[in-house]
Amino acid sequence: MHTDPWLGLNPDARARLETRDYSLADLGQRLATTGVNASEAIAGRATLGDTWIPGVELFQRKVYQQKGRGYFGELTRLNEGTLDRIGLAPRQWASAMMHRDSAKGFHIHPPHIPEGTVPSEWFRKLYLDEPENYALRPYDREQWDVMFFLTGICEMLLVDERQGMPRRVMRFTIPGDSRSGPDNAAVIIPSGVAHALRNIGNEDLIMVYGTSTVFNPAWEGRIASDVEKAPLPPDWDRYLASGTSA
Repeated sequence: MHTDPWLGLNPDARARLETRDYSLADLGQRLATTGVNASEAIAGRATLGDTWIPGVELFQRKVYQQKGRGYFGELTRLNEGTLDRIGLAPRQWASAMMHRDSAKGFHIHPPHIPEGTVPSEWFRKLYLDEPENYALRPYDREQWDVMFFLTGICEMLLVDERQGMPRRVMRFTIPGDSRSGPDNAAVIIPSGVAHALRNIGNEDLIMVYGTSTVFNPAWEGRIASDVEKAPLPPDWDRYLASGTSA
């Protein structure tokens, strides 16, 4: 009896063949690598201490279907819920739209370090020694983001780049309100945590986001941002670089 199910293929095809593993890995491993749905991350939060980036928050939102008309989605209530619990009241609200099949490269905002303080010791105090003392967080001196998605499907990647903190990666998917369900969620991103977004849906991705401070161009750092640079056709570049004839 043959034990190789691919024995009947041409050798060249067999050499190029690959199969997929559809078994589910550990939740923490998937959050840090291939990614999970927002509802999975929220439900498993208590078990993800070794994977979860300190300061990051994911919370579910309510989207109400209105038969024959559309839907109504709540963003947040400032006097209850996660924003109220951690004491974050955005100073500015903005909107953004990403076309389908587009992405925003990794962005990062500089964390505030008090004068005379060692960064690694400061982060340890904030997130390890006194993680629930939210009054210590300098929201008014560094930019935190809170993002809501209205249409499209967002795949988000987060990387902790704060000095002295473990370099953790989180990857998850959040659909917009136009695709209502358990994965409708908002995400809060601390300063010092790099974040990138991809629109993996079949419609434009529209988001609303609040920031703990007003927009400051000097705080808009870019890491691995080539995805945002639409290259010109090669013959255009050659023509532009050719100069003018005498």
